[in-house]
Amino acid sequence: MSAVATETLADVSPTLDLVVTAALVVSAALTLLVSYRIIKGPTVPDRVVALDVIGTNVVAIAVLYAMATLQGFFIDVSLVLAIIGFMSTVTVARYVTEGDIIE
Repeated sequence: MSAVATETLADVSPTLDLVVTAALVVSAALTLLVSYRIIKGPTVPDRVVALDVIGTNVVAIAVLYAMATLQGFFIDVSLVLAIIGFMSTVTVARYVTEGDIIE
């Protein structure tokens, strides 16, 4: 068996690793804070915007995790999440404004 050498961001640049880790913590904290708006949002548009912000934060977390672990797979995951988030935001916005998704 051969040993597989895995390199992390801390091995490449300790300062960048610290910045990415801090950004991960901030993004996760903001995601938790925005969840309050989903629960207590006075109107449906407030809740839709909060869900969109959470979707954007999840994409940011996936990209930051890809940077921290030096694994490009999570970039693909974040692109798919961004596309799904955009499509769902457009669909919900259309439903809220027109009452119908498909005419």
